Amino acid sequence: MTQSNDFGFGTQIRKSPYFDATVRWGAQGFSVYNHMYIPRDFGDPVQNFWNLVNDAILCDVAVERQVEITGPDAAKFTQMLTPRDLSKMAVGQCKYVLITNAEGGILNDPILLRLDENHFWISLADSDILLWAQGVAVHSGMDVTIREPDVSPLQLQGPKSGQVMHALFGESIMDLRYYWLREVDLDGIPLIVSRTGWSSELGYELYLRDGARGDELWERIMAAGAPFGLKPGHTSSIRRIEGAMLSYHADADINTNPYELGLDRLVNLDMEADFIGKAALRRIRDRGVSRKQVGLRIDGAPLKGPNTTFWTITRGGDRVGKVTSAVYSPRLDQNIALAMVSADCAELGTDLEVMTHEGATGATVVERPFYDPKKKLAAS
Repeated sequence: MTQSNDFGFGTQIRKSPYFDATVRWGAQGFSVYNHMYIPRDFGDPVQNFWNLVNDAILCDVAVERQVEITGPDAAKFTQMLTPRDLSKMAVGQCKYVLITNAEGGILNDPILLRLDENHFWISLADSDILLWAQGVAVHSGMDVTIREPDVSPLQLQGPKSGQVMHALFGESIMDLRYYWLREVDLDGIPLIVSRTGWSSELGYELYLRDGARGDELWERIMAAGAPFGLKPGHTSSIRRIEGAMLSYHADADINTNPYELGLDRLVNLDMEADFIGKAALRRIRDRGVSRKQVGLRIDGAPLKGPNTTFWTITRGGDRVGKVTSAVYSPRLDQNIALAMVSADCAELGTDLEVMTHEGATGATVVERPFYDPKKKLAAS
């Protein structure tokens, strides 16, 4: 039987409160994200995908570290970090936001949670935004406190996740709306629950506020979910690419701007409030972009797992971009990918060539997301 001590990158990599539980429940491999272990292997990734889309899975995503911003100027400071207009963000609401630098480059694409008038959590993708925010605060002249709290999220995702939540919390949890949060207590286990997740399916995130209760919480959820087919799992590359969800460092990085990704809706250059990168993003908008993110359908036999390097894209022998995330979707019976290409190659139906790990093959620019483009499943 696999033991917790069988995995070891060294003491500089932190373990989540659920680490031992995930190993007991079959985790066979981990990667590192935000300086922490994250389970990435519970067996067949295709079966993990079907478990997600047909029933429900529980994922340890404690690596989504929280940057907590409090103090009299918390709302003003948080707005300074993002180009998305937060002026109408209510207490109890969540928003998908971008954090940009002075050149308009994307530093992170987290979920922002507003717990109180001057109490925010930034639920991070993989980058050191705690240090960025603390550095920005030093000379901001604002009265804020920025720290990493004892908070460790789990993701409960899939069409039966609502039934599991009902079994855990009763009828009262059923009116929780998409991208809203609620403070709850599960027999003394303190939680924030939100209708969010990195799966494009119906789902919830449970933010544990006491790391000592991690093992207990995991087992409670798995027991409640057993009648509904709940399985332990990991975030599905297949499903997130189907949903065209970004993976930071792959599909976006510090050299990527919102306009290249088609995320104009997350940038408000007309609001009165200032934010880091405002002038640069105005210049980028006005001159236009030279490259754009697109969806690709890649020809050939089913890919054997996701790409682990950026694949070169050519047109007529000229290099025009790169594949950032690619996978075979068993539901669509297609190889699908997110790619960054020259703007003149971004039109739907454009034929391109991709150099995969198995050689050159044809590809076509197609609509993204590849499945459920209106996100009806997640918002249901």
